[in-house]
Amino acid sequence: MKNILELERVSKRFGRNVALDNVSYEVAPGTVFALLGENGAGKTTTIRILLGLTDADMGRAAVLGYDSGKDDLIIRKKVGYVPEQPVLYDWMSVAEIGQFTAAFYPNGFWQEYCRQVEQYELPPGAKIKSLSKGMRAKVSLALALAHDPELLILDEPTSGLDAMVRREFLESMVDRAAAGKSVFLSSHQLGEVERVADTVAIMKKSKVVVVEPLEVLKSTTNLVTVTLTDAENRAKLTVPFKSVIEERVNGREVQILGRYLNPAAQNMLQSDQNITRFEIRTPSLEEIFIAYMGKDCPPLPAEKDK
Repeated sequence: MKNILELERVSKRFGRNVALDNVSYEVAPGTVFALLGENGAGKTTTIRILLGLTDADMGRAAVLGYDSGKDDLIIRKKVGYVPEQPVLYDWMSVAEIGQFTAAFYPNGFWQEYCRQVEQYELPPGAKIKSLSKGMRAKVSLALALAHDPELLILDEPTSGLDAMVRREFLESMVDRAAAGKSVFLSSHQLGEVERVADTVAIMKKSKVVVVEPLEVLKSTTNLVTVTLTDAENRAKLTVPFKSVIEERVNGREVQILGRYLNPAAQNMLQSDQNITRFEIRTPSLEEIFIAYMGKDCPPLPAEKDK
């Protein structure tokens, strides 16, 4: 299979609200793919379209080679899915919901579910309605992982989990990718995403502004900070990037976050007599994300156009 997941020019409206606007990208097998964006950017709508729970108005979506609009039942049986707010049968116990779900899957589901329950230290006899938010999240994760899916789709999966369980869970996602499985992750926890993601997509107001391997995104993005001798010299400052994402000015201090540093422009800044301090560093994923959210940035040109 070339791609584990594909979106091609997908658009979706809810009345006058545009949820997705001409969204396209692919997810390769054996990767952890992170979808990032503010609330209302279109992340959950994307997931629902991929799973066939919502129809796209335009475009094509496919998962595991199956058409999301036509083969939704097959897709939902083959993938593992954890929504932001899991819907579980409250009257069942932890063990009972596993036994109930096992009837829809091949042999081995129940044994693996029990192993997951033990790993997450869940009480098998406890009723779902008596569990905390974090424990309910663990039950949902155990159910999603028990059939060892080729693709795991997670919408804010670590919400409600304590720090230790979050870390163990995220490390297990890296292990799954190393074993050839794939993970599609939507999360607000950017520090966690930065530790585990192979590729990230950043959404803003229903559009995708970046889809890149995380390593490439970080290696081609820099934050330059300069202190000027006089604030009026800002107009003379050389911009050292091919594409500027965000610029902040605070008196004599100027910060510019951008893509594709120009070495010649960097040398000019470092030798500029109007600058008393020059600093350059690689920003965190959170800093990059916040910068994109703060400015209406058109998508970057494709690699072949650079």
